[in-house]
Amino acid sequence: MQVRVLFFGVLKDLAGRSSDVLTLPERSRAADVIEHYEHQLPSLKGIFSSIAVSVNQRYASAEEQLSPGDEIGLLPPVSGGSAPYGSDNSALRAPADVRIVRPKIDSPAFLAGLKQPEDGALVSFEGIVRNHTRGRATLFLEYEAYEAMALAELRSLAARALADFNIRQVAIVHRLGRIEIGETSVLIGVASAHRAPAFEACRWLIDTLKRTVPIWKKEYFTGGAVWADGEPFPEELAPGIHSSNPASN
Repeated sequence: MQVRVLFFGVLKDLAGRSSDVLTLPERSRAADVIEHYEHQLPSLKGIFSSIAVSVNQRYASAEEQLSPGDEIGLLPPVSGGSAPYGSDNSALRAPADVRIVRPKIDSPAFLAGLKQPEDGALVSFEGIVRNHTRGRATLFLEYEAYEAMALAELRSLAARALADFNIRQVAIVHRLGRIEIGETSVLIGVASAHRAPAFEACRWLIDTLKRTVPIWKKEYFTGGAVWADGEPFPEELAPGIHSSNPASN
């Protein structure tokens, strides 16, 4: 059977391509895809222990059985963060406004659309491109994503925040492509009657987004470019190390 394999972030650079068509025996598992590329692409050796795998745009375990025509994503750690990942999001409300965009983000207009008369608090987080990283002068950043999966994950996060925190509404927008110094890369807004749950939800959202949503950042500086290091995936999302049940989305 044939499956389509997608490479992202540093994996794409090291593999020298963004996708591949792979022929596998019937009843192959996600782990067999990883094993194949460990042997076929020596430049990736040592990286696969830290990646996550998706099957048809959802996180999957190493033991998941594949079917002909499946789309397999090999996902290096994303931008970084420190919040735990919850996998039970089966019956949650959809958020009002979750977007992935390429034009500049109009922060005031985006947040103004959240406000309602019943709100006593509007808490926001705005990620801005700074001009330095680890002592180097940054020229600009470039973001890429597994877009369909990233949008689904963002919607899931917003829905979980609505279910788990005492808030009225959530809005999230993340930008892709080239982003200049001082421009906004991600904006989160949380509206609620009281400030405490709004602060808590906003912090949880950005921390979890930075650890689980398949969006990657490349930093450009004088003399070169590097993919930003990511935090290790939570255990249930890293079948390169663990063989747990797939996280449902």
